[in-house]
Amino acid sequence: MKIVIINYGAGNIQSIMFAIERLGFKAVLSNNPEEIKSADKVIFPGVGEASSAMSKLRESGLDSLIPQLKQPVLGICLGMQLMCNKTEEGNTDGLGIFNVDVLKFSNNVKVPQMGWNQIYHLKSDLFKGISENEFMYLVHSFYALNCAESIATTNYDVEYASALQKDNFYGTQFHPEKSGDVGEKILGNFLKIPIS
Repeated sequence: MKIVIINYGAGNIQSIMFAIERLGFKAVLSNNPEEIKSADKVIFPGVGEASSAMSKLRESGLDSLIPQLKQPVLGICLGMQLMCNKTEEGNTDGLGIFNVDVLKFSNNVKVPQMGWNQIYHLKSDLFKGISENEFMYLVHSFYALNCAESIATTNYDVEYASALQKDNFYGTQFHPEKSGDVGEKILGNFLKIPIS
C-alpha cells in the first residue's frame, strides 16, 4: 500500500510517520502532485497558522489538487480545518471540501485547548471498534462547528466537530498519532478503508 503524507511545510510529520511504521506500513513524504495522485491513501497533516499554510498550498498548486483526490484522504488538526470552507484564523478561505466554517474558541476557556478530551457521537468506519467517550489528544485554538458532516463530537466551551467525513475525505481535529493505542487504532481503521 502506498501511503503519502503531504509535505507542504506545515506538519508534525515525524510522529505520523512513526505511528504508521508501528502499524506495519511505510509512508513517503511528498509535495509532488503525481506521487500524491498515485497514492492508495493520503494524509494531510497540519500544525501552525492557517493563512500561511494556505499560502504554501497555493504556491505549490496543492490547493486545487487536494479537493480532486479520489482515494481516502485524512486531514489531521490544521489539515482538517483547511479542508473546511473558511477559518477565522487569519480570515482564511479553505479548500471547501467540508461545508462548515472554523471559529475561534471564546475567552470563556483557556486557549488553546491543549491535552486530552473525549470524543462521542461516533459515526463512520473510522471509529470501528472505538468506544464512545474515548480520550484523544488535542492542541487547537479554533474549531469546526458541528454540522451534517460531523462523525465525532467534543465539548470544550461548545460542542464542536472533532471529526468530519464527506465521501472519501476524513478529518480529525485530534491527533491520532499522539493519542496512544486508541489513536493508532483509528489511524489503522483509516488505512483499511477500501479505495473506491
